[in-house]
Amino acid sequence: MNGTTESWLSQEAYDRLQGELEHLQGPVRAEIAKRIEEARDEGDLKENGGYHAAKDDQAQIEARISQITQLLRTAKVGDAPQASGVVEPGTVVTATIAGDETTFLVGNREIHEAGDDLDVYSEASPLGAAIVGLKIGAKTSYQTPNGATIDVEIKDVQTYAG
Repeated sequence: MNGTTESWLSQEAYDRLQGELEHLQGPVRAEIAKRIEEARDEGDLKENGGYHAAKDDQAQIEARISQITQLLRTAKVGDAPQASGVVEPGTVVTATIAGDETTFLVGNREIHEAGDDLDVYSEASPLGAAIVGLKIGAKTSYQTPNGATIDVEIKDVQTYAG
């Protein structure tokens, strides 16, 4: 995903991500810095497992901070777009994919809580890119990263209710 892609987020998702970002940039960063400093004080860093584990954690946290910062910077925040029979980011789509009917949200996986069982496909994914802009009844196909061609038919487009 490039830096200019706009993603739709609900206000709740935006607020949740903003809270996570503040937590990561504050207490979590401080805790990891403390762990790194304590491990450094133990001496030889080449064989210091605690030091290397803390540095790995630091890298993961910084990557997540960067990811959230970019998403919040480019997010369009508000109510889900009202479904008009056309697939767009923030809509729930029912489609027949390779012969199986499935229902999923088109958009960013951060939109809903992890406990939700609704699958999410990014508008930038091969499936998402193939179907955004299609109307109910439209048929298309897309190519998977491994080269397979998958047929898709749009059956329904609904407003995401959260």
